[in-house]
Amino acid sequence: MANTYTQIYIQYVFAVQNRASLISENWQTQLYKYISGIAEKHEHKLFAINGMPDHVHVLISMNPKQAPSDLMYHIKRSSSLWINDNKLVAGKFSWQEGFGAFSYGKSQIPDIARYIENQQQHHQKHSFVEEYIKLLNDFGIEYDERYIYKPIE
Repeated sequence: MANTYTQIYIQYVFAVQNRASLISENWQTQLYKYISGIAEKHEHKLFAINGMPDHVHVLISMNPKQAPSDLMYHIKRSSSLWINDNKLVAGKFSWQEGFGAFSYGKSQIPDIARYIENQQQHHQKHSFVEEYIKLLNDFGIEYDERYIYKPIE
């Protein structure tokens, strides 16, 4: 795309199916490297990745050749295949359907990257659902509570 110049920064948030805490500290770093590789393969630049045992945050500078939903399809599909092929969990691993995508300006990137890098500290005070609903509200995104990640019962 000659003469196409963009600056598209998106934070993606996605969860393990049923918000099960399946992402183990034993292989979490490998998963994040694998997801980084997927983003790079699709010509995006990953700025930050981190999460908790039940969800992941990824901050990416998007290449305009690919839609956010297409990138998430590849990240979720390929990473779940990788987890299952390597038998990292008992049973079958899958990501929950859907995701959050939140856009930022360049000046916000250091703060958002720091926020993602500090997920463990952040979740000592706030649950994943509280965090996700706050993001939706902060961005003025209307949502149907039936489709918000359900608490684990």
